[in-house]
This record gives sequence, structure tokens and C-alpha cells, in this order.
Amino acid sequence: MGDPLSVGARAPDVSAPLVYPDGRVADVALSSLVEERPVLLAFYTNDFSPDCMEEWCSFRDYGWFANDERVQVIGVSKSRATTHRRFIDYLDLDFPLYADRDLALTEAFGVDYRVFRLLRRPKRSVFLLDSELTVRYRWVGEHRVDATRSQPPMASVRDAIEDAFGPADSESFGFDV
Repeated sequence: MGDPLSVGARAPDVSAPLVYPDGRVADVALSSLVEERPVLLAFYTNDFSPDCMEEWCSFRDYGWFANDERVQVIGVSKSRATTHRRFIDYLDLDFPLYADRDLALTEAFGVDYRVFRLLRRPKRSVFLLDSELTVRYRWVGEHRVDATRSQPPMASVRDAIEDAFGPADSESFGFDV
């Protein structure tokens, strides 16, 4: 377990199976994602755990993330691709999710964590990556009992995106306009 990548660091170009909302699964490198547009990489513990469901409902319900063309939200957990498909369908998510079974992405970002010192999982964290894989923003959960239980501060994450890439063209309050 290393230290989490800091702002200004270059993220390693790691690949893992990515599960898309339409059910497709493909091995995708981070570099290919940031070529399209910047990536907000959200690490979480496990599909269907109550706190993770709360987090992804926040991303979904805070419609700004889904409607902002400047950044794409990508989830990362140790869950299997088949579980990700069910999780995406159950919560009606528009975000792809990495199936980080071997924790290669988690380790590369320095957020490997042992839940209650037993089970290896990603520590709840968020990294904003630009087109060069440079970390522009970082938030890492620091819950006093279990670091996987903290929730990302959605308003701060949005502010970081606007600081890095400028304000959105127009405010739609989560509605398509």
C-alpha cells in the first residue's frame, strides 16, 4: 500500500475490463479514455454495498456529472464485470465501471486498502485526470473507522472540474436543454 497519487502527478496508463452502461465489456486503457475527454475516476469498495449505492446514486442524481461534456465519470471497484452489469442496471447508471479484480488500478493510484485489516479493496477516492493523465484534483476518504465509508464531496468535485476546465457553457440543473 503506497501513498495516493498527488495533484500534479502523472497517473500510470493502466488497463482493466470496463463495463459500459449498454452491457459491453472491453479491456480499456486510461490513456484511451482521456484522449476522448478528461476522466473523473471514482474508486469505491463494492457494488451493492449500501454506502456505494448511496455514492453512485449521488453521481446519478446530481445530473450535472452525466450532462457535462467536459468530463466523463468512470467508477472503479473490485466487483466482477457481471456484478457491474447488474449494478448499472439496478441503479440505472449512465457511467462505465472498471472491474479491477486484481486491484492493478487501485494499486497504481495508491488507494489499496484493507477493510477492517482483512479484505483488500479500493479506498473511496476520486481523481480528476486531464488529457495527459495528470492528476488535477484528488479526494481520498479518511473515515475514522473505515476509510471506504467516506462520501466524496460532490460540490467540491464539481468546483475542481470548473477550476481545471472552466465553467460549463450553460447551467441546465441536471436537465437536458
